[in-house]
Amino acid sequence: MRRSLIATAVLALCYASLPAAALAAPNDSAAPASVSSSSARTSGIDLQWLDKSVRPQDDFFRYMSGKWLDSAAIPADRARYGAFDQLRDLSEKQSFDIISDLARNDSLAAGSNQKKIADLFNSFMDESRADSLDIKPLQSEFAYIDTLTKKNQLPAMMAKLAKLGISIPVQSGIGQDGRDASRYAVHFSQGGLTLPDRDYYLKDDDAKLKGFRDAYVQHMKKMLEMSGQANADKTAAAILALETELAKIQWTKVENRNPVSTYNKTEVAKLPQMLADFDWTGFLNESGVNGNADYVIVRQPSFISGLSKVLENTPVDVWKTYFKWHVLNTYAPFLSKRFVDEDFAFSSVTLRGIPEMQPRWKRGVSRVEESMSQALGQLYVEKHFPAENKARMQQLVGNLLVAYKQSIETLSWMSPETKKEALAKLAAFTPKIGYPDKWRDYSKLVIAKDDLVGNVIRSREFENQRQLDKLGKPVDRSEWGMSPQTVNAYYNSRLNEIVFPAAILRPPFFNPEADDAVNYGGIGAVIGHEISHGFDDSGSQSDGTGNLRDWWTKDDKTNFSKLTNALVAQYNAYSPIPGYHVNGALTLGENIADNSGLAIAYKAYQISLGGKPAPVIDGFTGDQRLFMGWAQVWRGKARDAETIRLINTDPHSPAMFRGNGPLTNVPGFYSAFGVKEGDKMFVPEDKRTIIW
Repeated sequence: MRRSLIATAVLALCYASLPAAALAAPNDSAAPASVSSSSARTSGIDLQWLDKSVRPQDDFFRYMSGKWLDSAAIPADRARYGAFDQLRDLSEKQSFDIISDLARNDSLAAGSNQKKIADLFNSFMDESRADSLDIKPLQSEFAYIDTLTKKNQLPAMMAKLAKLGISIPVQSGIGQDGRDASRYAVHFSQGGLTLPDRDYYLKDDDAKLKGFRDAYVQHMKKMLEMSGQANADKTAAAILALETELAKIQWTKVENRNPVSTYNKTEVAKLPQMLADFDWTGFLNESGVNGNADYVIVRQPSFISGLSKVLENTPVDVWKTYFKWHVLNTYAPFLSKRFVDEDFAFSSVTLRGIPEMQPRWKRGVSRVEESMSQALGQLYVEKHFPAENKARMQQLVGNLLVAYKQSIETLSWMSPETKKEALAKLAAFTPKIGYPDKWRDYSKLVIAKDDLVGNVIRSREFENQRQLDKLGKPVDRSEWGMSPQTVNAYYNSRLNEIVFPAAILRPPFFNPEADDAVNYGGIGAVIGHEISHGFDDSGSQSDGTGNLRDWWTKDDKTNFSKLTNALVAQYNAYSPIPGYHVNGALTLGENIADNSGLAIAYKAYQISLGGKPAPVIDGFTGDQRLFMGWAQVWRGKARDAETIRLINTDPHSPAMFRGNGPLTNVPGFYSAFGVKEGDKMFVPEDKRTIIW
């Protein structure tokens, strides 16, 4: 699995200087203003997909999107498709238009961001050159790996390969210190696997996962043979055995969600006590950390200590082939067609069920996005983000913060002491909308129009160094973790910020031509979702400054646990395909955010009406349109292989349960659609889970 080297504390909506000014919540005595112009009276609801053969009281997700679900085909180059993806298609096409204009321009200034974007894209599009080079671009990396003769060389080699984006057992990254968010720290975490999750190696009672393992061995064998490696059969089996041993000592996805247990501050001098017979000096020197940090944060200490036996029991020759495999696996998409095709056949067809490769231009856009996202984003914003969208989003964010404040103040299960802390954290939230206040400097990034693999390597080394350069410097509170052209949103617990890139501020999330109701159900609930991450089972363990701190009374923590346990049970019962259930513990944070975000958006909408009745548009009341706006955002479907992968790895619930699940807990939904006992969406009041 290809992984990022950067340590983050970010929770995204969907399946990632001068500080940004925090928006002050409007005075509670004033009702939030309308976010739509007075002349905008369209409903914003995509009525063509309504399935009126289904009662909204029985299956609201299908009622809203049944005709689409029955008629829409997942594109051949996708594992899933829906409203998010349709909006991403638009952003991708707009990005491509910008890039292709640059790629055809022969007069771009040398060294400019525009010239680098053009050369990077053109280097990817030159398929004939990639075919002529074949495996040659990786020969220097293979030769370096062949210098490995002793186990004491392993740590330095791991660190060097990590700079190239290779997944090694000990991953390192730079992020804020969880207990002192005013400074950056080095974080160590587990890594080293190729398959999506440890369960793919360890579950013997799941025939599909076992089938993936068998296919993985055959895929490795073929790729290794193509690259000229001898004894591919034996080598592939040895690599699987090594990765299985690594999987055995890895923490689960659920365990990794706990920000307290994954915070283990360790002095650099004491690392040998955690893992002896490991050249920590060599590892830290090659990583660029030595001399720049006197401590590290170890996320999974038992994994680091457990490496001792893996290192002891694995021969040097196996490590060499393992490293070569990971280099080949990581860079296969940038090699000749035979490697690209075989990589796609396993990573996309087998693991995700995608039958057809994306056109090369789409993959080229992704390459620019990974390497120069903000340089592209600056051009994207100039062309595609109206200033009025930012102003309306500021209004909506302010409205949601008002509603959240009122909700906290009226919680029956929380004491005044904890409410005071929660309100202080809410008041410290920093919203970021559209795009960064300052753009990333790419002047040190070297791009050549005829060196694709070199461009990828240099861009990853550039990003690695950019992260290392943060050590010892003040935290940059203006930095963004997503590009403006990304269709998503996120909450960063260390900065206590909610971030909404420009590309998500479009229908069905945000429609400036529509009545307020659909916008509260769409982007309003997204805003509420991101705010709620600050108060979910993970975010609630940090305060308004971004530091891990227990600000809960014992009784309030017990009450919160009871509510979250009920939500875990609710989602555990959901089954998207036969034989597989949602993991309520893995998805808890996102489920809290979905449920609370929708509930707060509904509350904010009621406040915005100021006691006046909402208009009836297209035959639907304001309350009905709000919930319809929510459901149409989650319109989507996925291939079975992708659903299995997501259930094992993704903290988000499948689309149908994001659409329906929260509705069953929001009282306003029952009154809006007359849901009563006997209806399939009905849940007795004492069984509904309302947290925030």
